Amino acid sequence: MTRELIDPPSLHPAPGFSHIAIASGTKLVMFAGQTALDPNFDLIGEDDLHAQTVAAMRNLETAMQVAGVSWDHIIKRTIFTRFPGEFQLITNAIDEVTGGAAHPPQTLVGVSGLALPGLLIEIEAIALLP
Repeated sequence: MTRELIDPPSLHPAPGFSHIAIASGTKLVMFAGQTALDPNFDLIGEDDLHAQTVAAMRNLETAMQVAGVSWDHIIKRTIFTRFPGEFQLITNAIDEVTGGAAHPPQTLVGVSGLALPGLLIEIEAIALLP
């Protein structure tokens, strides 16, 4: 699998994401939106966007490990959050989990609420495997 990330100089800077991913591979892996819920369905990081982002990314990482996916296989990420203006905080929390891996193309969507009260963020991803 190859993944080339491109940020054209004619587009605005891409803080925490890439504008384009050109990927080739044979197996597409879709990950459901992950939130800050632990295995007992308890909320991690109540009222703390950073803690919830880290928890959601750790849950995504767990799903990725089961599927045999690394951060370099992720070709698209979508983030739904109640605080879309906090993109730098979200990016920092993502980097904390990924170790600063290159950011794929990403869409950040502001929402009025998520599936359960107290959830502040949900992160889904698409990966491509060789």
